[in-house]
Amino acid sequence: MQRCRNHKTRNVLDELPKEQHGQALNLMRAAWKVKTAEEGEKRLEQLARFLERDHESAARSLREGMKEMFTLQRLQIPPSLHKCLATTNIIESPQGGVERRTHNVTRWRDADMVERWVASAWLLTEKHFRRIDGHADLWALAAILGRESAGVKPSKENVA
Repeated sequence: MQRCRNHKTRNVLDELPKEQHGQALNLMRAAWKVKTAEEGEKRLEQLARFLERDHESAARSLREGMKEMFTLQRLQIPPSLHKCLATTNIIESPQGGVERRTHNVTRWRDADMVERWVASAWLLTEKHFRRIDGHADLWALAAILGRESAGVKPSKENVA
């Protein structure tokens, strides 16, 4: 499980005064860029110790689920995929598209009608999908997860 870093950032910053947002944000982002989960956790724990003196709720929020914020590093996911996999945007964006296309329906007759509308909304939303950052390294994610990638074989340049 990988926690959404955008939500974590928002939760922590909501507990801090505005003048501390920049520093806390920079320290959190720096921690997420390190190569090992242990180093990242160490950096966030240092920030939490600093924050707990004056902003205990921010420190508590930062510590909550800290291990799940570094799943990408633990699994050694290629850094090119971190941007899209470190947040829930890749899930929330398509769901938002479906919601925008179905929110005006006020009376659903039956389950079949719901299925038709949602399927249609997904197909319309799909037309607006873009390639995710790091899409060329998805084969590595498939290999890490123990799945065959759909007909894509790693080339010699891709193998570390």
